[in-house]
Parts: sequence; C-alpha cells; structure tokens
Amino acid sequence: MFTGIVEELGEVLGWEDLADAARVTVRGPVVTSDAAHGDSIAVNGVCLTVVDNRDGAFTADVMKETLVRSSLGALRVGSPVNLERAVRLQDRLGGHLVQGHVDGTGELLAVTPDAHWTVVRVSLPPELGRYVVEKGSITVDGVSLTVSAVEEDWFEVSLIPTTLDLTTLGRKGVGDPVNLEVDITAKYIEKLLAAKGEPS
Repeated sequence: MFTGIVEELGEVLGWEDLADAARVTVRGPVVTSDAAHGDSIAVNGVCLTVVDNRDGAFTADVMKETLVRSSLGALRVGSPVNLERAVRLQDRLGGHLVQGHVDGTGELLAVTPDAHWTVVRVSLPPELGRYVVEKGSITVDGVSLTVSAVEEDWFEVSLIPTTLDLTTLGRKGVGDPVNLEVDITAKYIEKLLAAKGEPS
C-alpha cells in the first residue's frame, strides 16, 4: 500500500526484454536505502517487487499483465520515474490510499500553465469514468492528486510547482501516456451496491 506522495525522482538504468516480461533496473538511492529483497516500490504508480538491491539501484521483474495495463513498457534507459516505498502503519497518510495496481492509462491532452499552478488535462478511459469525481482523488503516474474538473472522457488536475519539480509530471508533454489508478473506495462501493439484495 502507498500514499501517492513521491519520495524520489529515479532513473531507469537498465531494461531487459524477456519472454512475456521485462526486467528493469532503477536508480533510487532514497528508496533503496532500507530496501530488502521482496520489498515493494512503486514505479510511476506501479507496485514492483525488489529482486536485487545494490549501489543505490534496485531491479524488479515486470510481468506481461503489468506491461499491457500500464505505461511501463514505454520506459527506456534514461527515463525518469516517480518512486515511492510502501507505507508503514506509523507513517502519515499525506495523499490517499493507493494500491499500486494500475487501472489503465490516460494521455496528456493539454498542459496549461498559470501564475501559481499548471492545469493538466488527461484522457479518461470509458471504463474508469464512473469512479472519477470532482474533488475526489486519483493517482497519476503514482502521484496522489485531487480532480479539479471532470467530463465523460477527460479529467483535470492542478499541479503546484513542487509537484512539477519533484515528479515526472513536470517533464511530460501533450501526447505522453500516464498510469491511472482510481480511488479503491469507489470500486468497493460499486461492488457492494451491485450485490445489495442478493442472497449471501
């Protein structure tokens, strides 16, 4: 479980294509400082398991399902990535509860700078639209954000300079893909309401 508060901007050091999978090596001295084999680290919002950790970098395997559902397959050596370690029970929950299980991908449709923030519009896959509400939470490339506007096929978020500086979102442009994870609470509520009245 994560909070969507990016701890570090890492960099892809290695990418190996395997049969129906890939192996990625990422530089991240902060997130690897206390990482052990089997620990979880979110990479652009995707929960990956550490299989090796040395010299300030970690290696993880990425299975086909993850490559299909997320934008990780577009990463190359040198790509910047958002990194976050799994939350501990005693940590502050600065963002919202994030699983690191990407629901789909969107595309940046517009980036509109303002004096004190930047408005980013992202395409919204039809199957995810019902879970996204104005002033609700959404995770974009692992960053916990508040939805400032939403329509049937897009939503907007307003990014402060700190978010732009410390995450990949400040380096993305129109047409770039992003990983999306909707608020898990909405999915559970939908499931419970659908089951209402059914025999247990």
